[in-house]
Amino acid sequence: MSTEKYIVFRLNDQEYGASIQQIVSIEKLLDMTKLPQVSDFIEGITKLRGEVIPVIDLKRRMDMDKTDKTDHSRMLVALVDDVSVGFIVDEASDVIDIDEKIVEPAPTSIRGVHAKFLSGVAKLDDRLLLLVDLAYILNHQELTEVKEVVEEQ
Repeated sequence: MSTEKYIVFRLNDQEYGASIQQIVSIEKLLDMTKLPQVSDFIEGITKLRGEVIPVIDLKRRMDMDKTDKTDHSRMLVALVDDVSVGFIVDEASDVIDIDEKIVEPAPTSIRGVHAKFLSGVAKLDDRLLLLVDLAYILNHQELTEVKEVVEEQ
């Protein structure tokens, strides 16, 4: 029996999970510097422990509305192709163990969330958790843009 730890976070009214193996840290939102002429889901850059990191609005990236930043908003810092990237989420609430036996393949579309962002669906006792693979949130072109944003700073 194999279990993996997931960080549970919320976008709008839906709970998602990301493997704790992908998450470097969970941070409160920091001041960001906006950048001109970048994709609309790139919120800007911020400095975290001496490192300049690009910040992405995960809801915008997944074709939802822009995130309204609140006291509950968090930034999940993940390593994507050797680059630290901050993903803004509405709330990060929990760390849970998920048995791989309860994870099913993601359907092609769930309430407007494109399947390419999802690695599966975990059917827990009282809820469905959409599992996101942060390594695949950005396509090659977008990842190149994010890397260029960091390199220019």
